[in-house]
Amino acid sequence: MNLTFRPHSRSKVLAIGLLAIIAIFVLQLFNLQILQHAHYKAEAEKEQVAKLTLPAKRGKIFMQDRGNLAPLVLNEPIYTAYADPHEVEDPNKIAEKIRQIAGGTLVKDFEDGLANKKLRYTVLARQLSRKQAELLKKENLAGVGLQESDRRVYPEGSLAAQLLGYVNTNGEGQYGLEQAVDERLRGKDGRLQAVTDVRRIPLTIGRNDIREPAKNGDDLVLTIDRNIQSYAERALRNGLKAAKATQGSVVVIDPNSGAIQAMANYPTYNPEKYNQVKDYGVFQNKVVTEPYEAGSVIKTLTMGVGLDTGAVRRETTFNNTGSIRVDDTTISNVEEDPINPAATMTDVLHYSLNTGVVHILKELGGGHFNMQSRKVLYDYFTQHYYFGKKTGVEQAGEQRGTVIPPTEVQGNNVRYANMTFGQGMDVTMLQSAAAFSAAVNGGTYYKPHLIAGTRANDGSVKEEQVKVVRQGVLKREVSLTLRDMIFKARQLGVLGGKDRGYFVGGKTGTSQIIDPKTGQYTDDNSIGSYLGFGGDSTPKYVIMVQVKDSKLPGYAGTTAAGPIFTDISNWMIDYLKLEPR
Repeated sequence: MNLTFRPHSRSKVLAIGLLAIIAIFVLQLFNLQILQHAHYKAEAEKEQVAKLTLPAKRGKIFMQDRGNLAPLVLNEPIYTAYADPHEVEDPNKIAEKIRQIAGGTLVKDFEDGLANKKLRYTVLARQLSRKQAELLKKENLAGVGLQESDRRVYPEGSLAAQLLGYVNTNGEGQYGLEQAVDERLRGKDGRLQAVTDVRRIPLTIGRNDIREPAKNGDDLVLTIDRNIQSYAERALRNGLKAAKATQGSVVVIDPNSGAIQAMANYPTYNPEKYNQVKDYGVFQNKVVTEPYEAGSVIKTLTMGVGLDTGAVRRETTFNNTGSIRVDDTTISNVEEDPINPAATMTDVLHYSLNTGVVHILKELGGGHFNMQSRKVLYDYFTQHYYFGKKTGVEQAGEQRGTVIPPTEVQGNNVRYANMTFGQGMDVTMLQSAAAFSAAVNGGTYYKPHLIAGTRANDGSVKEEQVKVVRQGVLKREVSLTLRDMIFKARQLGVLGGKDRGYFVGGKTGTSQIIDPKTGQYTDDNSIGSYLGFGGDSTPKYVIMVQVKDSKLPGYAGTTAAGPIFTDISNWMIDYLKLEPR
């Protein structure tokens, strides 16, 4: 049986087949354009639209210099070379050119990222110089781009290194000011979303594109004086050498505003070469990060408590027998002072009598060592002088120190007797200098600070308001009396010879260090401190010096720290053009 198709039947079959093919195309187009629209649109945007970060410039840092501003930290442009492996045409050629140009700034195993077609972004080299970036740009390599950022540069080298800190390769502030106000210096990155060409270069901005400009970080103006900072560092370095010591610190503060004019530590480092530092302890600004038993410099503040409460007066005398009994412990003077049945309060500071300040503690309790005497001293130390609290200075890692309350078992009479002469509690140098400033400036505690203001693009400076933490730390008349006693105590001593005629006063302190093996204080090593002021009719500066490991005979506060104070103080008299009293 033969089957034959008539012409009109064949035409019908062809028409049906054609309709089926058209239907398939229509369904496919429907799938692509309607059902899969969002997916393919996203894929297209992924190919054509780039989301780029517009990096903010980190704020610069300036310091004072005889009425002008001097740059302390600036920025230098550096570049990151990156690639879009999906757009790379010749990975081997790019790898060869990058090696030739980038040298030591190459990212480890960058070839692996370059060959990975699943990636859309991989870093080839970091911290390229402008010259290297220009050479790379001239090569016109498909799929390779450059992103500009900044690197910190330090025109003054290691000057003020610990108070500054540094910025790591990720652009993060580390230590010091850089870490403490990192967010303020960093600013806020902007963003750009735009259609790009094959080399990821943005084309014309379209209606769906986004452009948010970067907000650069603040350009900060510090209270640090370039000349005072430089001299303080030199005096510290020379003084440590003379004392055969290897570690020390200095802080200079304006007692009438809390503005820190210098803050130095030795040994030091260059922030531009921070990655070459072996001992990470050198990064610490020990003026604020290392509380310690400050020793007899605290006697000036204990005297302030006694005078302010009326427990003693300037003319008060006591029977100095050379020792005093507190519960089951005998506390003695360090020196073999002559027995004096009528020692004055100025004698207490001049001769640094432990018995004298312990006598003040006793008088705070109505003639007895008791809870009342301990509570009064604790209140003044923590609520007037702010020991045991952070000052809030713009420094990373500031420590609060330790003052044990009188209500705790360890806060007994013996501990509080020791606290009157700076043992049995931990304070930082800045806490001590700030409290001393309040005690001699008339009784106002100013917040210690490093930032004076913000520099605008036109060079003008918007000053920040000085913060008063407390007025009436001591009554004004008590403050005036105390500073005159401190002045006379220095002039009576051997350290007063070079600045006689000028209004300079201060107090030594030598603290024993507890031997970790025995748990007892030892004379084998000690910390020497000197805390004092200088001025004309009123104090114009407060200086605190610490020397950790003096090898000189005698008390380190007198033989090691004292001469450094005198050196800086004599220089400050000339620098500030102070008149003799």
